[in-house]
Amino acid sequence: MTLVTNGDRGDRYPRQVLVADRAVAALGRLADASPGGERRKPQDEMTAAVASAFSNRRHLLAQAGTGTGKSWAYLVPAILSGQRTVVATATKALQDQLAGKDLPFLQEHLGRDFSFAVLKGRSNYICQQRIAEISGAGQMALDGLADRASPTELSALKLWSTQTRTGDRAELAAEPTHQAWSAVSVSAQECPGARKCPKGDVCFAEMARKEAAEADIVVVNLHLLGLDLATDGAVLPEHDVVVVDEAHQLEDIVSDTCGFEISAGRFQNLARSVRAILEDPGLVDDVETSATMLSAVLSQHVGRRLRGALDADIADALTLTRSRLDRVANGLRAVPDDAGDDVGTRKTRAMQLTTGLMVDVAAALEVPQTSVAWVEGPDHNAKMRVAPIDVADLLRTGLWERRPTVLTSATLPEGMAQRLGLEANDHDEIDVGSPFDYETNGLLYCAAHLADPREPSFEPAMHDELAALIAAAGGRTLALFTSYRAMDAAIDALRPRLSTPIFGQRDLPKPALVAAFTADESASLFATMGFWQGIDVPGRTLSLVTIDRLPFPRPDEPLLQARRERAKADAFRTIDLPRTAMMLAQGAGRLIRSATDEGVVAVFDPRLAKAKSYRWALLNALPPLPRTKDRADAEAFLRRITTPALPQ
Repeated sequence: MTLVTNGDRGDRYPRQVLVADRAVAALGRLADASPGGERRKPQDEMTAAVASAFSNRRHLLAQAGTGTGKSWAYLVPAILSGQRTVVATATKALQDQLAGKDLPFLQEHLGRDFSFAVLKGRSNYICQQRIAEISGAGQMALDGLADRASPTELSALKLWSTQTRTGDRAELAAEPTHQAWSAVSVSAQECPGARKCPKGDVCFAEMARKEAAEADIVVVNLHLLGLDLATDGAVLPEHDVVVVDEAHQLEDIVSDTCGFEISAGRFQNLARSVRAILEDPGLVDDVETSATMLSAVLSQHVGRRLRGALDADIADALTLTRSRLDRVANGLRAVPDDAGDDVGTRKTRAMQLTTGLMVDVAAALEVPQTSVAWVEGPDHNAKMRVAPIDVADLLRTGLWERRPTVLTSATLPEGMAQRLGLEANDHDEIDVGSPFDYETNGLLYCAAHLADPREPSFEPAMHDELAALIAAAGGRTLALFTSYRAMDAAIDALRPRLSTPIFGQRDLPKPALVAAFTADESASLFATMGFWQGIDVPGRTLSLVTIDRLPFPRPDEPLLQARRERAKADAFRTIDLPRTAMMLAQGAGRLIRSATDEGVVAVFDPRLAKAKSYRWALLNALPPLPRTKDRADAEAFLRRITTPALPQ
């Protein structure tokens, strides 16, 4: 059993041992109650460490490979501790697993009464006030939302709002269109709050908050956790401890949620809201022309990082929009609150949107050195983004100094604790490995003989390698690429050459694409960065994972560029290399997803075998697979595991 020590003293507390033993014993009972359940040493070790961390109120970084059973390893100690726990995850798939599978199972079999709730952002819930406005005096037609949505779909959503218990859009049988859902929901920026809203007493979002406030376990996404940190605890209910699963994404998501964007879309949304409350066409026109002007100006800077003083055209456009927003705010203040017909609610909504934009425009005009600004998007929908470079201080004051936190993932980048603001003496780190037999069930092949990926000869040679391996596997391949261009080129080159089908990432929505791939053992799936993590295809359907080149982050990505500048000579070692190792491990981790899975990970980038200065940092981040540079070894392995067994 792994015992967590208290700082540098190495003290071992009897209570810690008791708490850890109790949690591990509970795991054993759960394994007995689970169909096909088995004891896993890594899961026991992680459970003991989490229980000790909660008991001793220390932070814990727990790296736990695929198959460990991380969710039980932190949920069981959290429930047994009796402390109110927030579990934050990066993906909807994991939230669904926790709320739909793990937590209900633990309620039934753990032998400890507890409650849980899932809390989402306000815009995920249908708004009863919006529904009332649609059904009332035509306000929605005035602000243009209903005009852009299908009347049939709006009617169906109105009916659903009378039947649903939660109002959560995830419970809809079919995904609503953006136009329809925008007409029946509100963002946090425009909601007046329960006290000021006529429907505050029947608000689905408020009911979800109340349920979460009373629950023992609250499941949220990392964006909501980031918003809670940015608002000094105004979003989440009171809680004692935090678990961050998929913690390798914490830094970037918190930076994203603590930043803001200026876009034409925000002004267009404001124009619709203002039109519904003000009868002054000049003010509405000011907002709409601001959207057009910003779009035109920002489109000239797409892909640029904005350093130092803003370019004159951007600064002039922002200054003009700020003065227009002042006039809109004055116009809204003049509207009486007691004019009837939900005027007060609409006024508050428009005022909040106006104020939020005013604050962000002012901040965009004076970006501090602690933040980075850039312009992104397609030219017709360009956005100015501003985000903090470093989130360590925010995490330190908002999280580390307030409550013990467990950070876990299959892959935790090296140096993550320091970048997140954790001190050496306030946390512990463990790596429990994985229960899977990588030595027997897998093989890592590196095409060391290929040219450097930056050479013109690399791509056609890489296509030859990929074709040979897919043929040996009989399909059954997830081919991962670092760019859409490389993926498209590979599809074009290999579809005519292979007799087995190839699905491309652009062919279907992600869930349908994964389902189609899973259902056809002869198929291959070619995909980009969105498929390097978060998909789970166990069994023979996926016997080969290929990676076209090492996933180094782009040198011109603005936020990382700013972090590199701060790191100076250490930039490659502290910024680029940990991210590359983490992404490489995430991609390779798609292969073996169960104890019986077998297969090959093939990396076509020869730098994995030849780069003396960093190859071991990458190899050590990968599962402990046997390694080969001989493609014949990989082909033989694939043929052996994919050839149907002969009848006895």
